[in-house]
Amino acid sequence: MADADTGAKPVDQNALVADIDRTRTELARTIDAISERVSPKRNVDRALEQVRQQVGQRAAQIDPLMAGAAAAAVLVGVTALFLWRRRSSAAASASRRRRKR
Repeated sequence: MADADTGAKPVDQNALVADIDRTRTELARTIDAISERVSPKRNVDRALEQVRQQVGQRAAQIDPLMAGAAAAAVLVGVTALFLWRRRSSAAASASRRRRKR
């Protein structure tokens, strides 16, 4: 029974080499895909791209008139703060000068 025909067919060497080459190519693609998924640099690049897309979408939703109004309000606030601090500083200097006399 050990000598029974197991159904083994003669192997064409060229077909075997072609099959090995196909398998090697598929394996290389699989390894490349895995290495791209686990690469820290690629993960950071993908995350940055997602953030850029989200920022771009949000920027497109901002009304230019409202953005201008907000910028003007900030400018007025900063100017008022600057003038108030300058006035307070000048008043404090004058007060010190009067005390020295």
